[in-house]
Amino acid sequence: MSQQAQWDSSIAFIFAMIGAAVGLGNIWRFSYVLYSNGGGSFFIPYFTAIAIMGIPFLILEYGVGFSFKESFSKIMRKINPKFEIIAWMLVLFVFIVTIYYMVILSWDLIYLLSSFTFSWGTDAAAYFTQTVGGSSNLSNASFLLIPTTVGVLILWVILWFIAHRNVDKGIGKVSKILIPSLFVIMGIIIVYALTLPGADIGVSTLLTPDWGKLMDVNIWLAAFAQIIFSLSMGQAIALTYASYLPENSKLIDNVLIVVASNSAFEILTAFGVFSILGYMSATSGTPMVQLITEGTGLIFVVFPMIFNIMGPIGRVLAPLLFLAILFAGITSALGFFEPMLNSTVDKLGWSRKKAATILGIIGCAFSLILTTGISSYLVGIIDSFVNEFGILLLIGVQCIIFAWFYGVDKFLPALNECSTFKVGKTWMFIIKYLLPIVLIVMWAIGIVTLFSSAKEFEIMIDLIIIIAVLGAGFVLTKIKPVGE
Repeated sequence: MSQQAQWDSSIAFIFAMIGAAVGLGNIWRFSYVLYSNGGGSFFIPYFTAIAIMGIPFLILEYGVGFSFKESFSKIMRKINPKFEIIAWMLVLFVFIVTIYYMVILSWDLIYLLSSFTFSWGTDAAAYFTQTVGGSSNLSNASFLLIPTTVGVLILWVILWFIAHRNVDKGIGKVSKILIPSLFVIMGIIIVYALTLPGADIGVSTLLTPDWGKLMDVNIWLAAFAQIIFSLSMGQAIALTYASYLPENSKLIDNVLIVVASNSAFEILTAFGVFSILGYMSATSGTPMVQLITEGTGLIFVVFPMIFNIMGPIGRVLAPLLFLAILFAGITSALGFFEPMLNSTVDKLGWSRKKAATILGIIGCAFSLILTTGISSYLVGIIDSFVNEFGILLLIGVQCIIFAWFYGVDKFLPALNECSTFKVGKTWMFIIKYLLPIVLIVMWAIGIVTLFSSAKEFEIMIDLIIIIAVLGAGFVLTKIKPVGE
């Protein structure tokens, strides 16, 4: 067996897990989700989703990885050889996430460098469209956005440099540096943001509860979706990282630390984001509602506009924000890359260095395709499809396989042995019955929404992804494992 690398301590594992969980979604997605789904009242579905989905499923993933101490593809093959293709499809989908994630990180790297001179100028939207992210005009697919292309090449080299080393010397070491740094940087931004004139307008806009919305099923679905993406649930990351844990690890305690850190980070970041938006509203007279957006629009258009009017402090906050996003993104990208890397090493018997090099070259080549003049449009299509269709479906399938085909009770001894907190019948009930139902309902609703509004070009991209994942998954399943 080519296994098994090991963390030198629980601290390395916890930082790596927090790094995988805390990513772009926490910084640019959560505040918008919170605001648009009932403000302060959204915390009820949010914490419910953590309690009945986030924590139980992460506990399952830790239990599976720790008990088997093998790659995801090998675990599935052991449970039933027919399930191996499901494992490969999931790790391939997560590998696709790495591919477009590196493009978003490249945009951020450009903004980090631009933030020293504010070279985005007075029209931040035009700068993003023309220089960094492109537009949805398909005729622009014929040229590359050179800064983004160069950024992607640099970032893939960095990712390879960290990932090709043993987990402890690579991911473990880097996470121990980047995660505390990230928390300190965001802490500085948040504390300063809360002192800005108009911060109170932003915070009250964010938190004003709309109790009526609690009756809307979509608000609850939004909470569950946020938890899935925020904690990188079911993407074989937690399972892979847990397989590197030493004996006598407190699995459930670790889950609770990671979930609490992740939630604290995204909630406090939302306060910071809305304080800054409140400041912009107060100083420029722009209504809050016109400023509030999510994703790339918030980070790459609205924030540069705000930094422009902030004066000297904007010159400090801008580099700090883009540096924080870079740190959060790199640790998450390492998490997305690891399941594919680990499964490839296990299946083909390659060294970690060889697998990281070959997968890095493949990943980089596909990332470069996404740096054309329709970069942000392509990334948006792939992101929606991979998450709403691929990963969500496969999380539900995993739940059913581990609970019904393998037997969730088999993980109880490993989970409870050293943990301060224990799990039992309630946890098993959630994994066996509650979660599969919630996930499959969410998936069905997501699919209807995804395809009812999709354009021809978007459906074509979706079909290419399905064919590629099925084809590659089938080939990887058919290859005879080394040593068998």
